[in-house]
Amino acid sequence: MIRRCVDSDIEGIYEIINDAAAAYKGVIPEDRWHEPYMPVEEIRQAIDDGVVFWGLEQEGRLAGVMGIQDKKDVALIRHAYVYTRLHRRGLGAKLLRHLEGLTDKPILVGTWKAAAWAIAFYRKNGYSLLSDEEKDRLLRQYWSIPERQVETSVVLAKQIK
Repeated sequence: MIRRCVDSDIEGIYEIINDAAAAYKGVIPEDRWHEPYMPVEEIRQAIDDGVVFWGLEQEGRLAGVMGIQDKKDVALIRHAYVYTRLHRRGLGAKLLRHLEGLTDKPILVGTWKAAAWAIAFYRKNGYSLLSDEEKDRLLRQYWSIPERQVETSVVLAKQIK
């Protein structure tokens, strides 16, 4: 079951994000890694900034989460994570398809340049990797991230009809 997350899900969102984000440790630039990867306060701030989290439940518990954020003429996929022990079971793709169905706008997703598995996941699901020039422009236009993160990220896009 996929459902919109509520305030009482924040601890579960925190657990999933920080479990799955452990894959970034030693892969993304060391100056971008911190523990926890995404503190509860940052999750709350993302929600305050308009990120709507959706969760996929298995056996009554959240197994994966993914956020969508409306940004004028585009939608952003934000904070897409599935518990590590549940990877490669199609849960991320189910969440992604659900979120794609919530908008008719082009969808953008940013991820770390070094996260080859994340880039492969989005490409497998119909997203195109954008040029560095376009990536830089879009990250500065739609995201609020440090310049160092702009340098070490990629953006993928999908046109929804």
